[in-house]
Amino acid sequence: MGLLTKGSPLSWDETVPYIDYIKEHGIKQFIAMYHRLKARQGDQLKWGDEIEYTIVKFDEANKKVRVSLRAEELLSRLQAAEEVNALVGTENRFLWRPEYASYMVEGTPGVPYGGLLACFNVVENNMRRRREEVSKLLKRDESVMSISFPWLGCPDFTFPHADPTPQDPNAVSRSLFYPDEAIFGGHPRFKNLTKNIRNRRGSKVAINVPIFKDEHTMNPFIEDFSQLGDDGEAKAAAKPDHIYMDAMGFGMGCCCLQMTFQAVNLSEARWLYDQLTPITPILLALSAATPIFRGYLADVDSRWDIISASVDDRTKEERGLEPLSKQKFQIEKSRYDTTDCYIYPCSAGYNDVKLQYEDKIYQQLLDGGVDTHLAEHIAHMFIRDPLQVFKERIEQDDDKSTEHFETIQSSNWMNMRFKPPPPDAAEIGWRVEFRPTEVQLTDFENAAYCCFVVLLTRVIISFRLTFLLPISTVNENMQRAQKRDAVLNQKFYFRKGLVTCNTPPEAKKVACCTAPSENIIEMTIEEIISGKGDDFPGLIPLIKQYLDSADVDVDTRCTVSQYLKFIQKRASGEIQTLAHWTREFVAAHPDYKKDSVVSDSIAFDLLKLMDQIAKGEHHCETRLLGCFRSKTDQLIPSAVRRAEESLVMNKASRKHQPETNGAAAH
Repeated sequence: MGLLTKGSPLSWDETVPYIDYIKEHGIKQFIAMYHRLKARQGDQLKWGDEIEYTIVKFDEANKKVRVSLRAEELLSRLQAAEEVNALVGTENRFLWRPEYASYMVEGTPGVPYGGLLACFNVVENNMRRRREEVSKLLKRDESVMSISFPWLGCPDFTFPHADPTPQDPNAVSRSLFYPDEAIFGGHPRFKNLTKNIRNRRGSKVAINVPIFKDEHTMNPFIEDFSQLGDDGEAKAAAKPDHIYMDAMGFGMGCCCLQMTFQAVNLSEARWLYDQLTPITPILLALSAATPIFRGYLADVDSRWDIISASVDDRTKEERGLEPLSKQKFQIEKSRYDTTDCYIYPCSAGYNDVKLQYEDKIYQQLLDGGVDTHLAEHIAHMFIRDPLQVFKERIEQDDDKSTEHFETIQSSNWMNMRFKPPPPDAAEIGWRVEFRPTEVQLTDFENAAYCCFVVLLTRVIISFRLTFLLPISTVNENMQRAQKRDAVLNQKFYFRKGLVTCNTPPEAKKVACCTAPSENIIEMTIEEIISGKGDDFPGLIPLIKQYLDSADVDVDTRCTVSQYLKFIQKRASGEIQTLAHWTREFVAAHPDYKKDSVVSDSIAFDLLKLMDQIAKGEHHCETRLLGCFRSKTDQLIPSAVRRAEESLVMNKASRKHQPETNGAAAH
């Protein structure tokens, strides 16, 4: 969602004179916040998920499905209920926020989940109730779905109908396919961001996705955009045998699943950021769910590169198409892409990608007392210009605000995000955000992925495991993860064996963080998840080992076991990814002509079945979901909560007692 500040947004031309000022003061704000909070200790594990939903409208009479542009209306009612609860002192079960598109809403738990293992048994229930809460406000022919809509950009894909306006000089995106009405209008951020990306770049964004070549797919696949009002830009930008798209909405209008974890302190947050970074491609492949774009079957299974291109504000100079003149750098990536560096000190040996940054910004951070590794990370983010500046918010108190810092931080969309505490929330500590996961069709699946990643953080911290890879191989893995059926057909660089760091992360140098290349091998997703003989025990066996050492109530252990078995079966291919299942559905549909085209009728039948599956009305899709049922519940039983809290308190008190035998804590 990003930073939602109220005010009058500046156009790109109005922003340009303030760029250097905002960067300088953004760094000042970070330095002040860093020194104010770097010694913060003792925060408990808290975590939460963010699920983005699409509102769809089914036209049964004409066998059509459209996105319903009612997000602003729905959010006003959902957020009104939040405000009432706040006034009367009732805890909100959910929180609702706007997203990029006017057919999307974002839902989160009302309060973060805590560190109790029993919390895993309420996650799915909370997700289910979120879906129910939106559903109560929908019309009879509408539904809320945790999917990326496959017909975005097709003719008449919105309800009510809206036409793109590519030749209107005052239009926001000027897209051939995606109307401005599909962009959320309830907050100025989204439309202004779209326009500023286009104006900074000097052209519309250009998204090219390889098309899936079927028996009767046009060869070469080249589209004619002249009837849509193309002035020649699309013809020049579109690649042969690719699906062409030209608007931010094709990426940011897709839905995703994200998780945020609070660490005990700054050091642990940096450690988690690094250790989870190599896991991101694995989850991207394992959650593949997006094989259709603009009504065509693509030869990829993920939205990742599509979002990357949809917000690529780099100029021709920065993309290496013209010699540098006005710009400072040729930049290899979009501002939405994989991270370029680890940030924990002992991980530096794995940073094999040369970072770009302005020397004066880097020096400003060093002079401000920020260590080299974190300074490089922050300075590298600040090669990007601010895209969203509000007229009323330019002058700020750098000791109290972090808004200029967040303006740039929140528009660097990477697979992991390092999140400092906000200045106005004393209860929130240092956090990391896990960002690559594709949203899943059902609450069971989304809960399974969330609990898997959270448990993996517990394994990493408890066992002091390191999964570090050279950062260049993480980038390569992210590319492999998007390929069609990557979960079955691709191999990924991963660390074999188990390397543990008995020295806690606070140490400045840890021997296990050196980079022995012989410990990096290629493995399948199944081998990484379930194990590969003597080379690697597998992530899920490690999680089970952690659970065996913990006191877990019967219902929670049953639920978690169901989640882990489900993920293992999906990793092996016994249960299909949503992307694979979708391809099979399209291929078997009587209206499919083996030409890569997903017609109106196919899209209707596909989403109708998806909706029935998500609501639990259709139980025959064992290929997609298996036969798993969790014991998820609305509340943690009080007896279980008391027992776990007592155990946590006892462990904490033992941890602070002096050791008598000199042994490491783990």
